[in-house]
Amino acid sequence: MDQIEHPENECQYKGLQVNSGVTSQPTVNPYLKFRPRLRTKLTPADYVEGILKGNVSILGQAVTLIESIADAHQAVAQEVIEKCLPYAGKSRRIGITGVPGAGKSTSIDVFGLHVIRQGHRLAVLAIDPSSERTQGSILGDKTRMEKLSLEKDAFIRPSPSAGSLGGVARKTRETIVLCEAAGYDTIFVETVGVGQSETAVHSMVDFFLLIQLAGTGDELQGIKRGIMEMADGIVINKCDGDNIERAQLAAAQFRNALHLFPPTPSKWVPEVLTYSGYFELGIDTVWDMIDRYFEYVRSTGYFELKRQQQARYWMVETINEQLRNNFYHQPEVRALLEQKETKVLNNEQSSFTAAKDVLDFYFERMRSK
Repeated sequence: MDQIEHPENECQYKGLQVNSGVTSQPTVNPYLKFRPRLRTKLTPADYVEGILKGNVSILGQAVTLIESIADAHQAVAQEVIEKCLPYAGKSRRIGITGVPGAGKSTSIDVFGLHVIRQGHRLAVLAIDPSSERTQGSILGDKTRMEKLSLEKDAFIRPSPSAGSLGGVARKTRETIVLCEAAGYDTIFVETVGVGQSETAVHSMVDFFLLIQLAGTGDELQGIKRGIMEMADGIVINKCDGDNIERAQLAAAQFRNALHLFPPTPSKWVPEVLTYSGYFELGIDTVWDMIDRYFEYVRSTGYFELKRQQQARYWMVETINEQLRNNFYHQPEVRALLEQKETKVLNNEQSSFTAAKDVLDFYFERMRSK
C-alpha cells in the first residue's frame, strides 16, 4: 500500500507550522436547553375579553374551539358564544358562491380591499371542500387573497367542510357571532361552490351574491340551477379584453331567465351586472348594488324579519343535530344497530322494519329514564 506523501515535512518547508485539525462540530448547540413552551390555558372570560378587544390571536383560538369535536372544547366554546351574543348582529353578512373557477377568491380579494378602503373591518370565512377519501382539505383560499391577507383590518379563516355541510355551516354561523363581537362590521362567507352548501350559507347571510362566467350555457341552463332562486345579485366575472361581448350577452340572458322566476320574499328584484376581478373593473358598481339592497330591506323591515327567521331555523337545526348525536352515542343503540344491519345485509329483514325496531328501542329507553 502506497504511503501518503506529506510535502510539508520536507526541508524546504521547515518554517511551516502545521496545526492539527479540529473535530467536526455538532450542528446543534450542545449548551442549548430546550424548554417546552407552555401555552397559558385561557378561561371563557379570557376569550371573551380578548375577542371584545379585537385580539386576532385569541379570536383564532376561539374559532378553533368551535371547530373542535372534543366535548370539553365545545363546552367552553358555547359559553364564549353566549357571552359574545349581546355584542353581535351589527354587521353585513354577505354570502358569495359560484362554480369552481369563477374567480370567487380573486373577487373576494378586490371586494375586500374596496370595503376596507371605505373604513370597514372585514372577516372572510371560506368553507373549503374536503376529500371524500382522506377527509383532508387544502385550506388554500387565503393564498389567492394576496392583497387582502396583508391588511390589518381583515381576518381570513378557511374551514374544512369535512363531509358534513350541516356541521360546518353551524360552526360558521357561530364564528360569525365571534367575528361581529370582535368588531368586524362586514362578513364574507365563501361556499365550496358545489352541492347543498349554498342552501346552508343562504340561511346565515343577508345578501347572497352569485358569481357566474360567460359561455357556461344558455339561459335555460341558468334556470336549471336552483341556486339562482336564492341569489339577490348575479355578477358575470372576467368581463375584460375579448370577453366583454360574451359577458354582456350572458348578463342579458340571465336577466331574461330571472323574469321566469317568482318574486323573492323581500320583493327585491335581483340585478345582473358585469365586472372583472382580475383587472378590478366594475367593483364600485357591484358594491353600489349591495348598498341599494341593504337600504331597501332595512326600509321595508325585511332585514329584521329575515334575521329572526334565520335564528329560528338554526334553533331547529341545532335540536335536530343534538338528537342525532344523542341517538348514535347510545352504546346499546349502536349494538342493536349493528345487529339490524347484519340482518338487512343478509336479506333477513327489510330496512324499514329494522329502522322501526331500533327507533322503538331508543324511545323506550328514553321513557324509562
